[in-house]
Amino acid sequence: MKVILVEGVKKLGHAGEVVEVKRGYAENFLFKKGLAVPATSANMNEVKAKAQAKADTEAKLLEEARKISEELSGKNIEMKVKTGSGGRLYGTITAQNITDLLQKEGYNLDKRDISLSENVKTVGAYEATIRLHPSISTKLNIVVESEE
Repeated sequence: MKVILVEGVKKLGHAGEVVEVKRGYAENFLFKKGLAVPATSANMNEVKAKAQAKADTEAKLLEEARKISEELSGKNIEMKVKTGSGGRLYGTITAQNITDLLQKEGYNLDKRDISLSENVKTVGAYEATIRLHPSISTKLNIVVESEE
């Protein structure tokens, strides 16, 4: 019996695939758990429509990531912070601080997508990597200066 997998099933296939299984396995396990639907023409069309919508959404996200990457690539961001003697910061600059600063400029990023090359505990220039999409990342220069 041919079925369309709604979710990925271990050792059987991924979501959206059409697979051949025994009738009892399909009716007693896959259909009851909601893991698959019968491979009718209506269900096939629905799966194709969902796959096309997913591909369109992915293409849109990729294009948006490329646009943001071009805007941020090599950009210098200045941060003014309170410092103690010797240029040491009170605390550290984190990915959340950078995210907040970029959100003020209109970029909607998540702090988990920003990674710093080293801990920012003193005044100076640092580099951060921003992962905008699984295939696109960009470098951002951060200049930390004293408020005084």
